[in-house]
Amino acid sequence: MLNVLVIGSGNYVCGRGTAGFGTILPALCEWKRRGHELNTVMVSGTRADGVTALKAKLEELEEHMGVQLQARCLPDGRHNDPQAYRKALRDLPRPACAIVVVPDALHAEITTRVMEAGIHVLVVKPLAPTVDEVLRLLDTQKRHRVYAAVEFHKRWDAANLMLRDAVVRGLIGEPQYFVVEYSQRKEIPAHQFKVWAETTNSFQYLGVHYVDIIYFVTGARPVRVAAVGQRGWLAATGIDTCDSVQVMVEWQMLSGSKFASTFLTNWVDPAGTSALSDQRIKVIGTKGRFESDQKRRGIQVVSDDQGTEEPNPDFCLAYQVPGCEKIAYRGYGIESVHTFLKDVTRIAEKDIDPADLEGQRPTFRDALVSTAVVEAANHSLAKDGQWVDVQLPASW
Repeated sequence: MLNVLVIGSGNYVCGRGTAGFGTILPALCEWKRRGHELNTVMVSGTRADGVTALKAKLEELEEHMGVQLQARCLPDGRHNDPQAYRKALRDLPRPACAIVVVPDALHAEITTRVMEAGIHVLVVKPLAPTVDEVLRLLDTQKRHRVYAAVEFHKRWDAANLMLRDAVVRGLIGEPQYFVVEYSQRKEIPAHQFKVWAETTNSFQYLGVHYVDIIYFVTGARPVRVAAVGQRGWLAATGIDTCDSVQVMVEWQMLSGSKFASTFLTNWVDPAGTSALSDQRIKVIGTKGRFESDQKRRGIQVVSDDQGTEEPNPDFCLAYQVPGCEKIAYRGYGIESVHTFLKDVTRIAEKDIDPADLEGQRPTFRDALVSTAVVEAANHSLAKDGQWVDVQLPASW
Protein backbone atom coordinates (compact mmCIF):
# COMPACT_ATOMS: atom_id res chain seq x y z
CA MET A 1 0.00 0.00 0.00
CA LEU A 2 1.50 3.30 -1.12
CA ASN A 3 2.64 6.05 1.26
CA VAL A 4 2.99 9.60 -0.06
CA LEU A 5 4.81 12.69 1.21
CA VAL A 6 4.04 16.10 -0.30
CA ILE A 7 6.77 18.66 0.40
CA GLY A 8 5.26 22.12 0.04
CA SER A 9 2.00 23.73 1.14
CA GLY A 10 1.41 26.52 -1.37
CA ASN A 11 -0.75 27.34 -4.36
CA TYR A 12 -0.02 24.31 -6.55
CA VAL A 13 -0.47 21.92 -3.63
CA CYS A 14 -3.74 23.22 -2.18
CA GLY A 15 -4.70 26.47 -3.91
CA ARG A 16 -3.63 28.57 -0.94
CA GLY A 17 -4.36 32.22 -1.68
CA THR A 18 -7.03 31.37 -4.27
CA ALA A 19 -10.62 30.16 -4.35
CA GLY A 20 -9.47 26.81 -5.77
CA PHE A 21 -7.65 23.78 -4.37
CA GLY A 22 -4.52 23.60 -6.49
CA THR A 23 -3.54 20.37 -8.27
CA ILE A 24 -1.62 18.02 -5.96
CA LEU A 25 -4.21 17.51 -3.21
CA PRO A 26 -7.06 17.14 -5.74
CA ALA A 27 -4.95 14.55 -7.57
CA LEU A 28 -4.38 12.56 -4.36
CA CYS A 29 -8.05 12.76 -3.37
CA GLU A 30 -9.09 11.72 -6.88
CA TRP A 31 -6.63 8.81 -6.76
CA LYS A 32 -8.35 7.55 -3.62
CA ARG A 33 -11.84 8.34 -4.96
CA ARG A 34 -11.14 6.06 -7.93
CA GLY A 35 -10.48 3.16 -5.58
CA HIS A 36 -6.68 3.16 -5.38
CA GLU A 37 -5.21 2.49 -1.98
CA LEU A 38 -3.29 5.11 -0.04
CA ASN A 39 -1.89 4.30 3.38
CA THR A 40 -0.09 7.25 4.98
CA VAL A 41 -0.30 10.73 3.43
CA MET A 42 1.94 13.43 4.86
CA VAL A 43 2.21 17.08 3.84
CA SER A 44 5.20 19.10 4.97
CA GLY A 45 5.34 22.89 4.90
CA THR A 46 7.65 25.34 6.62
CA ARG A 47 5.37 27.87 8.30
CA ALA A 48 2.78 27.02 10.93
CA ASP A 49 0.28 29.50 9.51
CA GLY A 50 0.71 28.03 6.02
CA VAL A 51 0.01 24.54 7.33
CA THR A 52 -3.07 25.82 9.15
CA ALA A 53 -4.34 27.26 5.88
CA LEU A 54 -3.57 23.99 4.10
CA LYS A 55 -5.52 21.97 6.65
CA ALA A 56 -8.55 24.21 6.13
CA LYS A 57 -8.27 23.79 2.35
CA LEU A 58 -7.91 20.01 2.65
CA GLU A 59 -10.90 19.72 4.97
CA GLU A 60 -13.05 21.65 2.50
CA LEU A 61 -11.77 19.62 -0.46
CA GLU A 62 -12.45 16.31 1.33
CA GLU A 63 -16.01 17.44 2.02
CA HIS A 64 -16.56 18.40 -1.62
CA MET A 65 -15.15 15.10 -2.92
CA GLY A 66 -16.47 12.74 -0.24
CA VAL A 67 -12.92 11.44 0.32
CA GLN A 68 -10.81 11.36 3.47
CA LEU A 69 -7.04 11.49 2.97
CA GLN A 70 -6.46 11.66 6.73
CA ALA A 71 -3.21 13.47 5.99
CA ARG A 72 -0.70 14.29 8.69
CA CYS A 73 0.56 17.85 8.27
CA LEU A 74 3.92 19.20 9.48
CA PRO A 75 4.99 21.31 11.29
CA ASP A 76 2.21 20.27 13.66
CA GLY A 77 2.75 22.94 16.33
CA ARG A 78 2.77 26.71 16.46
CA HIS A 79 6.39 27.13 15.41
CA ASN A 80 7.85 27.39 11.92
CA ASP A 81 10.19 24.61 10.83
CA PRO A 82 11.99 24.82 7.45
CA GLN A 83 13.34 21.30 8.07
CA ALA A 84 10.00 19.65 8.86
CA TYR A 85 10.24 17.57 5.68
CA ARG A 86 13.29 15.77 7.09
CA LYS A 87 11.26 14.50 10.04
CA ALA A 88 8.56 13.44 7.58
CA LEU A 89 11.12 11.49 5.55
CA ARG A 90 12.16 9.60 8.69
CA ASP A 91 8.58 8.87 9.74
CA LEU A 92 7.10 7.94 6.34
CA PRO A 93 6.42 4.19 6.04
CA ARG A 94 7.71 2.31 2.97
CA PRO A 95 7.05 1.76 0.09
CA ALA A 96 6.88 5.47 -0.44
CA CYS A 97 7.17 8.35 -2.83
CA ALA A 98 7.43 12.12 -2.49
CA ILE A 99 6.14 15.06 -4.51
CA VAL A 100 8.35 18.14 -4.19
CA VAL A 101 6.51 21.45 -4.66
CA VAL A 102 8.80 24.20 -3.37
CA PRO A 103 10.53 27.28 -4.88
CA ASP A 104 13.03 26.53 -7.67
CA ALA A 105 16.13 27.36 -5.64
CA LEU A 106 15.26 24.66 -3.06
CA HIS A 107 14.62 21.82 -5.51
CA ALA A 108 18.12 20.37 -5.57
CA GLU A 109 18.71 20.36 -1.81
CA ILE A 110 15.34 18.86 -0.88
CA THR A 111 15.22 16.38 -3.74
CA THR A 112 18.69 15.12 -2.81
CA ARG A 113 17.50 14.45 0.74
CA VAL A 114 14.46 12.58 -0.59
CA MET A 115 16.51 10.30 -2.83
CA GLU A 116 19.12 9.70 -0.12
CA ALA A 117 16.24 8.37 1.98
CA GLY A 118 15.55 5.84 -0.78
CA ILE A 119 12.26 7.42 -1.81
CA HIS A 120 11.00 7.83 -5.38
CA VAL A 121 10.35 11.46 -6.26
CA LEU A 122 8.32 13.73 -8.53
CA VAL A 123 9.50 17.36 -8.71
CA VAL A 124 7.62 20.33 -10.14
CA LYS A 125 9.37 22.16 -12.96
CA PRO A 126 12.05 23.30 -13.49
CA LEU A 127 14.02 20.46 -11.94
CA ALA A 128 16.77 22.93 -10.98
CA PRO A 129 18.12 26.24 -12.29
CA THR A 130 21.59 24.91 -13.24
CA VAL A 131 23.07 21.96 -15.10
CA ASP A 132 25.53 21.20 -12.29
CA GLU A 133 22.64 20.73 -9.86
CA VAL A 134 20.86 18.34 -12.24
CA LEU A 135 24.04 16.32 -12.81
CA ARG A 136 24.48 15.93 -9.06
CA LEU A 137 20.83 14.87 -8.77
CA LEU A 138 21.34 12.30 -11.52
CA ASP A 139 24.36 10.93 -9.67
CA THR A 140 22.36 10.67 -6.43
CA GLN A 141 19.50 8.97 -8.27
CA LYS A 142 21.87 6.42 -9.77
CA ARG A 143 23.53 5.66 -6.42
CA HIS A 144 20.24 5.16 -4.60
CA ARG A 145 18.40 3.41 -7.47
CA VAL A 146 15.21 5.41 -7.16
CA TYR A 147 12.73 6.59 -9.77
CA ALA A 148 12.86 10.34 -10.33
CA ALA A 149 10.65 12.41 -12.65
CA VAL A 150 9.63 16.01 -13.27
CA GLU A 151 5.99 17.07 -13.24
CA PHE A 152 5.93 18.32 -16.84
CA HIS A 153 2.17 17.87 -17.08
CA LYS A 154 1.94 19.40 -20.57
CA ARG A 155 3.24 16.10 -21.96
CA TRP A 156 -0.20 14.68 -21.13
CA ASP A 157 -2.12 17.48 -22.88
CA ALA A 158 -3.91 15.99 -25.91
CA ALA A 159 -3.10 19.12 -27.94
CA ASN A 160 0.63 18.58 -27.40
CA LEU A 161 0.33 14.87 -28.15
CA MET A 162 -1.30 15.84 -31.47
CA LEU A 163 1.63 18.19 -32.12
CA ARG A 164 4.12 15.42 -31.41
CA ASP A 165 2.27 13.06 -33.72
CA ALA A 166 2.30 15.65 -36.52
CA VAL A 167 6.06 16.12 -36.17
CA VAL A 168 6.99 12.45 -35.66
CA ARG A 169 4.90 11.30 -38.66
CA GLY A 170 6.40 14.02 -40.83
CA LEU A 171 3.01 15.59 -41.50
CA ILE A 172 4.47 19.11 -41.44
CA GLY A 173 7.93 18.14 -42.68
CA GLU A 174 11.17 19.24 -41.02
CA PRO A 175 10.54 21.88 -38.33
CA GLN A 176 11.91 25.30 -39.20
CA TYR A 177 10.68 27.39 -36.28
CA PHE A 178 8.47 27.32 -33.20
CA VAL A 179 6.79 30.34 -31.63
CA VAL A 180 5.62 30.12 -28.01
CA GLU A 181 3.66 32.79 -26.15
CA TYR A 182 3.04 32.27 -22.45
CA SER A 183 2.06 34.81 -19.80
CA GLN A 184 0.28 35.03 -16.47
CA ARG A 185 -1.48 37.67 -14.40
CA LYS A 186 0.49 40.06 -12.23
CA GLU A 187 -0.99 38.48 -9.10
CA ILE A 188 1.22 35.40 -9.52
CA PRO A 189 4.63 37.05 -8.89
CA ALA A 190 3.27 40.03 -6.95
CA HIS A 191 1.19 38.10 -4.42
CA GLN A 192 1.20 34.30 -4.65
CA PHE A 193 4.98 33.95 -5.23
CA LYS A 194 6.11 37.28 -3.83
CA VAL A 195 8.54 35.76 -1.31
CA TRP A 196 10.62 34.04 -4.00
CA ALA A 197 9.60 35.56 -7.36
CA GLU A 198 12.83 37.51 -7.71
CA THR A 199 14.85 34.27 -7.64
CA THR A 200 13.28 33.28 -10.98
CA ASN A 201 11.64 34.87 -14.03
CA SER A 202 8.78 34.26 -16.45
CA PHE A 203 10.90 32.18 -18.83
CA GLN A 204 12.33 29.95 -16.10
CA TYR A 205 8.92 29.46 -14.50
CA LEU A 206 6.62 29.42 -17.56
CA GLY A 207 8.70 29.02 -20.72
CA VAL A 208 10.46 25.93 -19.38
CA HIS A 209 7.24 23.95 -19.93
CA TYR A 210 7.46 24.51 -23.67
CA VAL A 211 11.22 23.96 -23.80
CA ASP A 212 10.41 20.47 -22.57
CA ILE A 213 7.55 20.13 -25.05
CA ILE A 214 9.80 21.05 -27.99
CA TYR A 215 12.33 18.46 -26.84
CA PHE A 216 9.54 15.91 -26.27
CA VAL A 217 8.12 16.59 -29.73
CA THR A 218 11.34 16.68 -31.76
CA GLY A 219 14.07 14.90 -29.79
CA ALA A 220 16.36 17.75 -30.87
CA ARG A 221 19.39 19.03 -28.95
CA PRO A 222 19.48 22.72 -27.97
CA VAL A 223 22.63 24.39 -29.31
CA ARG A 224 22.64 28.05 -28.26
CA VAL A 225 20.40 30.64 -26.61
CA ALA A 226 19.91 34.40 -26.67
CA ALA A 227 17.63 36.21 -24.21
CA VAL A 228 16.54 39.75 -23.44
CA GLY A 229 14.18 41.05 -20.79
CA GLN A 230 12.33 44.17 -19.70
CA ARG A 231 12.02 45.50 -16.17
CA GLY A 232 9.41 47.94 -14.93
CA TRP A 233 6.22 47.09 -13.07
CA LEU A 234 7.58 44.28 -10.88
CA ALA A 235 10.70 46.26 -9.97
CA ALA A 236 8.48 49.20 -9.00
CA THR A 237 6.63 46.91 -6.58
CA GLY A 238 9.92 45.82 -4.97
CA ILE A 239 10.36 42.52 -6.84
CA ASP A 240 13.74 42.43 -8.60
CA THR A 241 12.94 40.38 -11.69
CA CYS A 242 11.91 40.96 -15.30
CA ASP A 243 8.35 41.77 -16.27
CA SER A 244 8.89 40.08 -19.63
CA VAL A 245 11.54 37.81 -21.15
CA GLN A 246 12.06 36.89 -24.80
CA VAL A 247 14.29 33.94 -25.65
CA MET A 248 15.51 32.44 -28.92
CA VAL A 249 16.88 28.89 -28.94
CA GLU A 250 18.63 27.17 -31.84
CA TRP A 251 18.12 23.40 -31.96
CA GLN A 252 19.67 20.57 -33.98
CA MET A 253 17.73 17.48 -35.01
CA LEU A 254 19.27 14.00 -35.08
CA SER A 255 19.21 14.35 -38.88
CA GLY A 256 21.53 17.36 -38.59
CA SER A 257 18.96 19.94 -39.68
CA LYS A 258 18.42 22.97 -37.45
CA PHE A 259 15.41 24.98 -36.36
CA ALA A 260 14.76 27.91 -34.03
CA SER A 261 12.24 28.51 -31.28
CA THR A 262 11.15 31.89 -29.95
CA PHE A 263 9.62 32.21 -26.49
CA LEU A 264 7.66 35.37 -25.56
CA THR A 265 6.85 35.28 -21.84
CA ASN A 266 5.61 37.76 -19.26
CA TRP A 267 4.38 37.94 -15.69
CA VAL A 268 2.43 41.21 -15.97
CA ASP A 269 -0.89 40.34 -17.59
CA PRO A 270 -3.71 42.41 -16.08
CA ALA A 271 -6.03 41.01 -13.43
CA GLY A 272 -8.98 41.25 -15.81
CA THR A 273 -7.73 38.70 -18.32
CA SER A 274 -10.18 35.90 -19.05
CA ALA A 275 -7.77 33.18 -17.88
CA LEU A 276 -4.93 32.97 -15.39
CA SER A 277 -2.55 31.82 -18.14
CA ASP A 278 -2.45 32.96 -21.76
CA GLN A 279 -0.55 30.44 -23.86
CA ARG A 280 -0.16 29.21 -27.41
CA ILE A 281 2.37 27.37 -29.57
CA LYS A 282 2.95 27.36 -33.34
CA VAL A 283 5.37 25.33 -35.45
CA ILE A 284 6.22 25.91 -39.09
CA GLY A 285 7.70 23.04 -41.06
CA THR A 286 8.83 22.45 -44.63
CA LYS A 287 5.49 20.81 -45.50
CA GLY A 288 2.99 22.53 -43.23
CA ARG A 289 2.19 24.20 -39.92
CA PHE A 290 0.59 23.33 -36.59
CA GLU A 291 -1.01 25.93 -34.33
CA SER A 292 -2.45 25.35 -30.88
CA ASP A 293 -4.19 28.02 -28.82
CA GLN A 294 -3.83 26.52 -25.36
CA LYS A 295 -5.76 29.26 -23.61
CA ARG A 296 -8.95 29.22 -25.68
CA ARG A 297 -10.29 25.68 -25.36
CA GLY A 298 -13.67 26.58 -26.85
CA ILE A 299 -15.41 27.46 -23.58
CA GLN A 300 -16.42 30.91 -22.36
CA VAL A 301 -18.36 31.62 -19.17
CA VAL A 302 -19.79 35.07 -18.44
CA SER A 303 -21.32 35.89 -15.06
CA ASP A 304 -22.07 38.83 -12.80
CA ASP A 305 -19.72 37.48 -10.14
CA GLN A 306 -16.71 36.42 -12.22
CA GLY A 307 -16.98 38.49 -15.40
CA THR A 308 -15.69 36.74 -18.54
CA GLU A 309 -13.73 33.52 -18.05
CA GLU A 310 -12.20 31.08 -20.52
CA PRO A 311 -11.52 27.97 -18.41
CA ASN A 312 -9.28 25.12 -19.52
CA PRO A 313 -11.35 21.95 -19.02
CA ASP A 314 -8.36 19.80 -19.97
CA PHE A 315 -5.88 20.67 -17.17
CA CYS A 316 -7.34 20.28 -13.68
CA LEU A 317 -11.03 20.92 -13.26
CA ALA A 318 -13.73 19.77 -10.83
CA TYR A 319 -16.86 18.12 -12.21
CA GLN A 320 -20.09 17.16 -10.49
CA VAL A 321 -20.33 13.40 -10.08
CA PRO A 322 -23.60 12.21 -11.68
CA GLY A 323 -26.15 11.06 -9.12
CA CYS A 324 -24.64 12.76 -6.06
CA GLU A 325 -23.52 16.10 -4.69
CA LYS A 326 -19.82 15.31 -4.69
CA ILE A 327 -17.16 16.40 -7.20
CA ALA A 328 -14.41 14.63 -9.12
CA TYR A 329 -11.28 15.98 -10.79
CA ARG A 330 -10.15 15.35 -14.35
CA GLY A 331 -7.45 16.67 -16.64
CA TYR A 332 -3.85 16.27 -17.70
CA GLY A 333 -2.64 17.83 -14.43
CA ILE A 334 -4.34 14.99 -12.58
CA GLU A 335 -3.14 12.40 -15.10
CA SER A 336 0.47 13.54 -14.70
CA VAL A 337 0.42 12.90 -10.94
CA HIS A 338 -1.53 9.66 -11.30
CA THR A 339 0.94 8.32 -13.87
CA PHE A 340 3.74 8.86 -11.34
CA LEU A 341 1.76 7.07 -8.61
CA LYS A 342 1.03 4.16 -10.95
CA ASP A 343 4.70 3.92 -11.94
CA VAL A 344 5.82 3.94 -8.30
CA THR A 345 3.26 1.26 -7.46
CA ARG A 346 4.53 -0.95 -10.28
CA ILE A 347 8.13 -0.43 -9.15
CA ALA A 348 7.20 -1.37 -5.57
CA GLU A 349 5.51 -4.52 -6.90
CA LYS A 350 8.65 -5.26 -8.97
CA ASP A 351 6.69 -5.22 -12.23
CA ILE A 352 9.14 -2.69 -13.67
CA ASP A 353 12.51 -1.11 -12.90
CA PRO A 354 13.07 2.67 -12.83
CA ALA A 355 15.38 2.29 -15.84
CA ASP A 356 12.43 0.95 -17.87
CA LEU A 357 10.80 4.39 -17.73
CA GLU A 358 13.64 6.26 -19.43
CA GLY A 359 12.37 7.54 -22.77
CA GLN A 360 8.75 7.11 -21.67
CA ARG A 361 8.47 9.73 -18.92
CA PRO A 362 9.89 13.20 -18.16
CA THR A 363 12.75 11.78 -16.09
CA PHE A 364 15.63 13.73 -14.56
CA ARG A 365 17.75 12.88 -17.59
CA ASP A 366 15.16 14.46 -19.89
CA ALA A 367 14.95 17.49 -17.60
CA LEU A 368 18.66 18.14 -18.15
CA VAL A 369 17.69 19.62 -21.53
CA SER A 370 15.23 22.19 -20.21
CA THR A 371 17.52 23.14 -17.33
CA ALA A 372 20.44 23.67 -19.73
CA VAL A 373 18.30 26.04 -21.81
CA VAL A 374 17.09 27.92 -18.71
CA GLU A 375 20.64 28.33 -17.43
CA ALA A 376 21.88 29.56 -20.82
CA ALA A 377 18.97 32.01 -21.01
CA ASN A 378 19.79 33.40 -17.57
CA HIS A 379 23.43 33.84 -18.58
CA SER A 380 22.35 35.59 -21.79
CA LEU A 381 20.07 37.93 -19.84
CA ALA A 382 23.05 38.89 -17.68
CA LYS A 383 25.10 39.52 -20.84
CA ASP A 384 22.57 41.84 -22.53
CA GLY A 385 21.30 39.26 -24.98
CA GLN A 386 24.56 37.70 -26.18
CA TRP A 387 24.34 34.20 -27.65
CA VAL A 388 25.30 31.58 -25.05
CA ASP A 389 26.14 27.97 -25.90
CA VAL A 390 24.00 25.34 -24.19
CA GLN A 391 26.11 23.26 -21.79
CA LEU A 392 25.06 19.64 -22.11
CA PRO A 393 27.47 16.78 -21.31
CA ALA A 394 29.20 15.31 -24.36
CA SER A 395 27.85 11.89 -23.39
CA TRP A 396 24.23 13.11 -23.38
